Amino acid sequence: MIFDPSNLLVITVSITFAGVLVAVLLIWIATRGASDAPKVMNEFQIRARSLEQTVSQLSATQSELSGRLKALADTQSAGQISLSRMMEERLDEVTYRMSSSLTDTASKTAETLGTLNTRLSLIDDAQKHISDLSREVVSLQDVLSNKQARGAFGEIQLADLVQDVLPPSAYSFQHTLSNGRRADCLIRLPSPPGPMVVDSKFPLEGFTSLAQAETEEAYLAAEKQFRSTMLRHIVDIAEKYIVPGETADSALLFLPSEGVYAALHSDFIDIVEKAFRARVWIVSPTTMMATLNTIRAVMKDATMREHADVIQKEVAVMMDDVERLKTRVSKLQGHFSQAERDIRDILHSTDKISRAGERIEGLKTEDLATAGEAKRAPEKQAETSAPARAGGMNGAGEPVIA
Repeated sequence: MIFDPSNLLVITVSITFAGVLVAVLLIWIATRGASDAPKVMNEFQIRARSLEQTVSQLSATQSELSGRLKALADTQSAGQISLSRMMEERLDEVTYRMSSSLTDTASKTAETLGTLNTRLSLIDDAQKHISDLSREVVSLQDVLSNKQARGAFGEIQLADLVQDVLPPSAYSFQHTLSNGRRADCLIRLPSPPGPMVVDSKFPLEGFTSLAQAETEEAYLAAEKQFRSTMLRHIVDIAEKYIVPGETADSALLFLPSEGVYAALHSDFIDIVEKAFRARVWIVSPTTMMATLNTIRAVMKDATMREHADVIQKEVAVMMDDVERLKTRVSKLQGHFSQAERDIRDILHSTDKISRAGERIEGLKTEDLATAGEAKRAPEKQAETSAPARAGGMNGAGEPVIA
């Protein structure tokens, strides 16, 4: 049996109340005397029954309180069990989510690391290409820093452009003129204007000094150097490569750098004007390509003008061939017309045969039999009368006289 503190409380109250009641009764008997003893006992019994009812009510209340406490304890136990179950479910759910999240995170991390490794390998390849390009740029700088090598670079670029556009018979490299000067390239244009010289120049020092100038004094000095170099090149080309009666009255100055060409036309327009007056046309790789295409068109037109009589003669021969072709086509057309008439006649005969066949097919079987008997009757009569007239035939097929 489980000890309940409420039971001890009820017992204590009951004993205390009974003791107080007995004490009051004894005091009452002592004060009233023996004559009132029955009455006192009667009242005592009444009070005892009242006390018993009160104790019963207290017991009932205590039982009800015990039931409620038990129900509360059961409710609390069920709540604790439900809370524990819910906590376990929530803990399992959180654990599953954490596990899934960790798995996804690990998968994404692995994918990211794989992508990162791929990107790193691409970066390594790009780094190698950049290193190779850097070495090539350094080698190109070494080439361009040497005047002789830079000149050879310009001549090679000029030769590539000319060979890509013009036929081999239209140019020659390192051609020596009558004055003993050797031109980088001679383009054989028809007269006028005549053969035109192309000379390659690459004034890189002055242009580099302009780009690297940090002060105004340095820029002015570089500008003076670049201007002097370009004017000297223009004068040299005009004096050396324009030979009256041998070459055209103009020449081309080829700059292998688009940057130098752009800087010249944007900041040094006076040099360009002086080159025009000296009949020296400054060209870059891009404008040189356009110039060469124009030259090729001019050469083609001149060639056609030179061979105009040949072209006219060939055209006349071609017209004769066209006339013969026209005559033969006319004859062939006549053959086609005759063949068409023959086919038309054949189709007409075919139609007549088809209509006759349709008429024969339309006759009935009885009509065909009657017509056959009628046709065979005269034939039999003729066969019968013929031996009578001829005297018959013997077994050898000879006639017999009756």
